[in-house]
Amino acid sequence: MTTIPITTVIENAHVVTVSGEEHPSGHVVVEGDRITAVGPGPAPPAEGAERVDGTGCLLTPGLINTHHHLYQWASQGMATDSTLFDWLVTLYRPWSKMDAEVVRGAASAGLGWLAKSGCTTSTDHHYVFPKGRGDLFAAEIEAAAELGVRFHPCRGSMDRGRSQGGLPPDEVVEDLDTILAETEAAIDTYHDASFGSMLRIAVAPCSPFSVSRELLVESARLARAKGVRLHTHLAETLDEEEHTQEQFGMTPAEYMDSLGWLGDDVWLAHCVHLHDSDVKRLAETRTGTAHCPSSNARLGAGIARVSHLLEAGAAVGLGVDGSASAEMVPLAGEIRQAMYMQRARYGPSALTARQALEMATLGGARCLGRADEIGTLEPGKLADLALWRLDGFYEAIDDPVVAFAYGRTPPLARLMVGGRTVVQDDTLVTVPQDEVGRRGADAHRRLMRLAEEVL
Repeated sequence: MTTIPITTVIENAHVVTVSGEEHPSGHVVVEGDRITAVGPGPAPPAEGAERVDGTGCLLTPGLINTHHHLYQWASQGMATDSTLFDWLVTLYRPWSKMDAEVVRGAASAGLGWLAKSGCTTSTDHHYVFPKGRGDLFAAEIEAAAELGVRFHPCRGSMDRGRSQGGLPPDEVVEDLDTILAETEAAIDTYHDASFGSMLRIAVAPCSPFSVSRELLVESARLARAKGVRLHTHLAETLDEEEHTQEQFGMTPAEYMDSLGWLGDDVWLAHCVHLHDSDVKRLAETRTGTAHCPSSNARLGAGIARVSHLLEAGAAVGLGVDGSASAEMVPLAGEIRQAMYMQRARYGPSALTARQALEMATLGGARCLGRADEIGTLEPGKLADLALWRLDGFYEAIDDPVVAFAYGRTPPLARLMVGGRTVVQDDTLVTVPQDEVGRRGADAHRRLMRLAEEVL
């Protein structure tokens, strides 16, 4: 890990605080892991500070990824024309053979790729735990610590295999007692609730069609007893709507509400197929949504009602989702994807560039319960920030936020997490970038070999 300078000053950049003000030629001062000053014009003198000239750059809060499955980096490019359920059936077989080595390599590459697209905080939803394959959860936590990104891994689970009417094969599900014991152990071992924490754990049963009612109820009870957040997939496809209507006589959102699964300590992935009453209820309960536009498009799942959720006052963040359903998607690119898909469905004013940027920053922080720490550029907050180069071709657009959001993801001049530089001159500096890429490729090759051994 790189050494944190005592003081870093970034000046002459277009500063977007997201909390309200923008400074066309402004500055941000970082001392240790905190932002200490934000304002217009040059920064005041600071003896011994590292001074970064942000001329031609846009300075934003670091982006926050609210939904992912990092292990899927090792299974990209499969079932490329399938619906969600068919895609899952195809991919459960190789996933059932992954081990800790696969997960560590995939997580390293996936998190490195995220950092290169401006991500300073990422969640991960890991819910496949084949027996006898090593400590998969620890493997991804180690990868995040090495890269230096803020990490919110979610201990996922499935307890309804095919023999019990679920979708996943029996070899990748766990029994209820094991799930609760392993989840509690993960919280006790890793969760750090302190201000500035680099690692927090969430409880995350996979989805209504792969877990039992008992698992959902007991998971919520455990999470609230431990003071951690809850996460799951919800209303991703019409198949799920049909399933919950047939099984429970309710929409997916109504079913989760009946189990105590809506609240300000919950964020849900996708929420593509919501009824008006669902939108209202998510907003009333302050339940967050992780919007994953590229994955939803890739699987033909639909377009989430993001503009309606925002209008109702709900928290909405952005997520890239697993790489097997959103190959090589950069988090910054989801800003454009979200904006364009809302406009394609609801018209050209449905989502603005600044609204989409807010989703990728403050919206994500709200989903993770960290809006007092990250998501905006304000004194006292953590120094998680992204400095984007908008010189050259981008200078043809006067508004740098429009240039950033509408165009190809620009290169990073600097990415800082808690005051530490993770990316400089568009290159990872905490871990050799080429090595990170090789780890991801090696993880893919290893997974394919492991899968072939039993086919």
